Amino acid sequence: MSNDRVVDNAIAGPPRGGSPEPTFSGVASFMRRPLAKTFAGADVVVWGVPFDMATSNRPGARFGPAAIRRASAIFDGDPQFPSRLDPFETLTVVDAGDCYIEYERVDRAPALIEQQAADILASGALLMSLGGDHFITLPLLRAHAARHGPLALVQFDAHQDTWDDDGSKISHGTFATRAVAEGLIDAGRSIQIGVRTVAPADRGFEILDAEACEDLGAMGVAAKIRARVGASPAYLTFDIDALDPAFAPGTGTPVAGGLASAAALRTLWALRDVDWRGMDVVEVCPPHDHAEITAVAAASVAQRFVQIVAARKTAAPCKTAAP
Repeated sequence: MSNDRVVDNAIAGPPRGGSPEPTFSGVASFMRRPLAKTFAGADVVVWGVPFDMATSNRPGARFGPAAIRRASAIFDGDPQFPSRLDPFETLTVVDAGDCYIEYERVDRAPALIEQQAADILASGALLMSLGGDHFITLPLLRAHAARHGPLALVQFDAHQDTWDDDGSKISHGTFATRAVAEGLIDAGRSIQIGVRTVAPADRGFEILDAEACEDLGAMGVAAKIRARVGASPAYLTFDIDALDPAFAPGTGTPVAGGLASAAALRTLWALRDVDWRGMDVVEVCPPHDHAEITAVAAASVAQRFVQIVAARKTAAPCKTAAP
């Protein structure tokens, strides 16, 4: 065997191209991308935020980033569906590892997440974060809004996360309330998709509940999102419990009657023309998963987003028909 192939792509691989090693081997970086703590020249930085101390039901999302990385190895650098592009021919994507969090000082977590996210964003790269419970979206939005201004929020979720919060709570059920109150997002341009629970306030969001999504179909949902967001800079947060428990059993608060993974992925791919400035996928809870079903779904959401960024950068027509 030639020694030039004896390499762990996550540790010493080139910034572009796929990995030569089997998908079941090597350090579990996202899609086998090189690990890095400096980001000059990176188009996308993947970053884990293993925080689940704001959960109200089943804990375990702190293990989400590791599970998503493991599940993502099957995608690697081959041509991807549905774009049929190899995104790593076009994009330099690195894995920044995980956010440092002091588990014994929960009160410090918001500032730690925000500051470390801001440091990554200062490089000019797009930040794609792997959670973690949904609280992490609040400090992530603070960092993104400081750089880009108020954002349109596109939130896939079974829950609105708009419960009352005077600013004193660390809860995954109030991040949207705080994001509106702090002016991080423009609620008039923001939309929640897949909701099938009731909160006491809507905070100005447009809401497409799961039944409306079923009636509209994937392309109808995408059209509603595009109409709501318009030309605004946007942030995507994908709570994996937006999917029905059949497709995502490993989550903290599963709710029956949700989206099918195929429909959600198709909707995302139809949003290639949205001005995305960042994204996260959250609430993957591996202790309650089965055969990595939930982690595979979350990795697929992230992989689909990487394809969107690659397609936008190349501006090349994809072989699949646009919706």
